[in-house]
Amino acid sequence: MEIKGNQCGLVTPSTSLSTKPASGMARRTVISLQTNWVFRQADSESEGFLPVAQFPTNVHLDLLQNKLIPDPFIGKNENLVQWVGEKTWIYKTTFFSPKLLTSEKAVLAFDGLDTYATVVLNHQQILKTDNMFIPERVNVTKLLNYDRDNVLEITFDPTYIIGKKIVEKYPNHHWGCWNGDPSRLAVRKAQYHYGWDWGPTLMTCGPWKPILLEVYTSRISDLCFTTDVDKSLESARVVTKADIEGEGDTVTFELTLDDQTVESQTVNISGGLATTTFDIQHPKLWYPAKYGQQPLYHLTATLQNKGTKEDIVSKRLGIRKAELIQRKLEDQPGTSFFFEVNNIPVFCGGSDWIPADNFLPRISPKRYRDWVKLVVDGNQVMIRVWAGGIFEAQAFYDACDEMGVLVWQDFLFGCGNYPAHPEFLESVKREATENVKLLRHHPCIVIYAGNNEDYQYQESEGLTYDPGNHDSKSWLKTDFPARYIYEKVLVDVTKELVPNTYYHFGSPYGGKNTTDPTVGDLHQWNVWHGTQEKYQNFDKLVGRFVSEFGMEAFPNMKTIDAYLPEGINDPDRYPQSSTVDFHNKADGHERRIALYLVENMQYKFEPFEQYVYCTQLMQAECIASAYRLWKRQWKGPGREYCAGVLVWQINDCWPVTSWAIVDYYLRPKHAYYTVKRELEPITIGLKRTMTAIPEDKYTGAYIKKVYEIEMWASNLTLENRTCDVQLKAWDVVTGEEMYSKILHNGFTLEANRSVEITKFEVPVHHKNADEELRTVVAAYLVESGKQVARYVNWPEPLKYTHLQKPKNLAIKVSHDATMVQISAEVPVKGVALYANDDSVAFEDNCVDIVPGETVFIGVKGLKKSEEGSLTVRYLGL
Repeated sequence: MEIKGNQCGLVTPSTSLSTKPASGMARRTVISLQTNWVFRQADSESEGFLPVAQFPTNVHLDLLQNKLIPDPFIGKNENLVQWVGEKTWIYKTTFFSPKLLTSEKAVLAFDGLDTYATVVLNHQQILKTDNMFIPERVNVTKLLNYDRDNVLEITFDPTYIIGKKIVEKYPNHHWGCWNGDPSRLAVRKAQYHYGWDWGPTLMTCGPWKPILLEVYTSRISDLCFTTDVDKSLESARVVTKADIEGEGDTVTFELTLDDQTVESQTVNISGGLATTTFDIQHPKLWYPAKYGQQPLYHLTATLQNKGTKEDIVSKRLGIRKAELIQRKLEDQPGTSFFFEVNNIPVFCGGSDWIPADNFLPRISPKRYRDWVKLVVDGNQVMIRVWAGGIFEAQAFYDACDEMGVLVWQDFLFGCGNYPAHPEFLESVKREATENVKLLRHHPCIVIYAGNNEDYQYQESEGLTYDPGNHDSKSWLKTDFPARYIYEKVLVDVTKELVPNTYYHFGSPYGGKNTTDPTVGDLHQWNVWHGTQEKYQNFDKLVGRFVSEFGMEAFPNMKTIDAYLPEGINDPDRYPQSSTVDFHNKADGHERRIALYLVENMQYKFEPFEQYVYCTQLMQAECIASAYRLWKRQWKGPGREYCAGVLVWQINDCWPVTSWAIVDYYLRPKHAYYTVKRELEPITIGLKRTMTAIPEDKYTGAYIKKVYEIEMWASNLTLENRTCDVQLKAWDVVTGEEMYSKILHNGFTLEANRSVEITKFEVPVHHKNADEELRTVVAAYLVESGKQVARYVNWPEPLKYTHLQKPKNLAIKVSHDATMVQISAEVPVKGVALYANDDSVAFEDNCVDIVPGETVFIGVKGLKKSEEGSLTVRYLGL
């Protein structure tokens, strides 16, 4: 039977198998043990076993299915289910095993058990686990019953309690972290399960990944490869390797593309290993989205022994040349930090990713694909898999491979001071080894990083770190022993298994310290956290690669209504209610949301819908400002002053007010659309400044105010583009057009960089009369008669601007219901459309309207008859 091996180290069947393979196919069979599962609380034998909700599963899902706990995502029910994580749970199933031939063996493969598990087969213990991320294999040939059912029982002890006891066992370690209980550092479980500043505390357990029974004589235990693309891109070398368990004579390696054989070789097995090299001329190269196609080759290995096919494993691969370039810059200190794919420097606009659910087994492949599609549709090219979650499901990376999303992969250590006692080191080394093997065939992964903010925690606590000390054993004796993990263990693992993929000690990590903006990557949290700077000043907060920054906003009102116990009739349906506050886990969120709202715009708490809109508009303005101002610093070869911007975060793990730009139910907030616009291939940017110039050095009364606007454009395409540059201005109160002029005919936008265009005073009729404070300015790029970029700049802060309520705000749906047209007689800030039906998807939203123009927004899933059901909001409504 052919086994579709889309994992490295473990292979999975294309379908669930329960019989011997047909003649001519590989002999190895795989039986998915996904039926007959039951569970119960260990100390409640009298209640008996209950059916599970699904498989794979976890205890919360099963308790929910059996109506034994309330939904922890609703109201404050999270508090009512904390007992679950402090109990012991038992899972059990029965299964029939086929009879084995004399030469065959049977192995139980556990892809993932969460977390402290004791496995018993037919009343005999076969396995104990203490790491959620390590797949395990147990030879059970002599333990199986072949004439009656086999009983498999797994007991899951409470990780929370065990973690507490481990902390007690090592009192000399400096236990400390940001987010969650410090005991999380002692156990290898998804750290976000302990709660984070955007997620609940839900201590899950259970068989969270598949359990398989494999029957075989010989098998391919690992199929891997390295690719080396020549600098010319005209040729590539693919070195393949198959590790063999059991007897075998030969392995046939076949490389195909679009079902056509590219190369095929049969080689002899020596010392349990088969290897060969394919030299490919004119390979079809894999590119990030927007830069080219994503062709995926298939590498298939067939194991043969004495003329019999024993096993077949297949993996996809993308041939590409990917490098992280760190070199000296022109005119600025430090070094670059940018990714080059197939010789193309890539500006990495994208997002940070957290697990898409607190209950991991219910994230379907389709849901992963929908998330990745949202990323691509939003013009994003990179996603960072954050350290406090999991090594994601293969479906996630498969989608990134297929759609061209670059992946920054963290190892799973976040925001704390991890221990490094021998048992812990052994566990994390196995964890890293097994998971890099599982992931290394994915072309989307271009960097691995050792941790998230652990070096920042070291700095904040004053823990020992001497960069000049290269004696790795001595690090274990300091109060920051986890340095040994990041700078020794993970270095060794990645060097051996993925030598062509860059390994970064942590995120952030770089120069003199973790806040050095001139070297490495930077987490820029001085907007929201830290010094709480104004987001209009993001240009002063730039780094070589900003891998985190963000701003909170409320989720969609439908999402809020879904978590309120009584929905739209709930008495807590208002912004400051205890239930709404409960669904925001960030410390000080009340003050910080209020700060950025009150600094920037007029807002009110009622109706709730308008308040939610204002928080989303504020987030949208903030996040777009960062992308716009930082992408400005992508200035071409030798001047890659900022090469990446990853917003914290793209997604949520439950319904919550957070930094996400798309909420738990995949409903985009308005920031999703402003980011999408800022990451268009061609954009134009404006920044307004005011300079006070006294008449002389003595006066404090006679001061001239000069209001100026800086203009630049970004061209992320790989060709020079020639555009006309147009500028317009309106009076925000009357709607009068005050200025309209083509500033440049045939202005050249050089390829793959940002370029300065001009600087000018805000166009007004009367200077020094503060008319600038009521003047809206719009800039356009027009190529061959078609508008390719537009940006509207407003006087800020917006709260001082006398925004008018339009009398003629027109919202029209086209006859075929694929387009919505918006126009108004006065400038309108942030016009947002809402549909009752979630199947209606807008291609853009939260747009600025100026007189004399119609903005067209693509829409899917809308009917012409539903035109009247659309709701509109804007600032000042």
